[in-house]
Amino acid sequence: MSLRWFFFLVVLMPMALIGALILLGIKLAVPEIGRDYVIRVPLGDIAEIGLPDVAGPREDNLPLVVIDAGHGGHDPGAVGGDSEQPIREKDVVLGIALKLREQLLDQGGIRVALTREGDTFLSLSERPAIARRLEADLFVSIHADSAGEEDTAAGASIYTLSERATSAAAARYARRENDADRLNGLEIEGEDDAVNAILVELSQRRAKEEALELAGLIAREGQTLLNFHPQTIRGADLVVLRTPDMPSVLFEAGFLTNPSEADQLASEEGQEAAAESLARAIQVYFVRQGAR
Repeated sequence: MSLRWFFFLVVLMPMALIGALILLGIKLAVPEIGRDYVIRVPLGDIAEIGLPDVAGPREDNLPLVVIDAGHGGHDPGAVGGDSEQPIREKDVVLGIALKLREQLLDQGGIRVALTREGDTFLSLSERPAIARRLEADLFVSIHADSAGEEDTAAGASIYTLSERATSAAAARYARRENDADRLNGLEIEGEDDAVNAILVELSQRRAKEEALELAGLIAREGQTLLNFHPQTIRGADLVVLRTPDMPSVLFEAGFLTNPSEADQLASEEGQEAAAESLARAIQVYFVRQGAR
């Protein structure tokens, strides 16, 4: 047998066979050990996060707001009502988000995108990532709160990013929301380590200041439409607010564990009031930004 044929039979043919088995995903039994083994080759990310459509005027110089309806899919969020007619956070906040988009588009001069328009699940890190990839000017995440067994807690509130929560309740809320990524075995992703820490800090400081301004406007514009929690504006280290290059707020529409408030939030009127408060505040915010 020539050296060429020996090399083909001993080296190349086994390599070709192993490659075919890998591509076909066929397992090779190993009786001596008593287990099945398969060689797995990491292929990396199959696809990037899909970006939603941007509604509104086509001028790229107009401000873009990304609205994030919290939870969705297998994650219902907080649940109120009764067992026969549960009021789920994911449905309530989607209703508010859709109404907010409609009102912003009716006002004109603002482009709008939603992280989700149906009952779909997004991880916490995907939500602000969508806004950043769209180069949004503002990120608004909408949620509804839960107070556990306590059914007297009531009122809307606005969260902005804070490394140290402004209250124990805010800290507990941050832990509960951040853990949502682990409901389906998903892990929370951190920021890109390659980003220069100093530039991120400076950018985030400005974003936090503008987020606080928007939070104050939401409280002001909604005072005749909504019932606010005594501690209206709070700080918490929430994953969805970790956007160093844009102001981000999380709007808590109210407590679904409060029966009367849950009914209000589930109604068309309640959702319209929440959307109108946000729309007014966003409009004033961009007017102020343009005046600077």
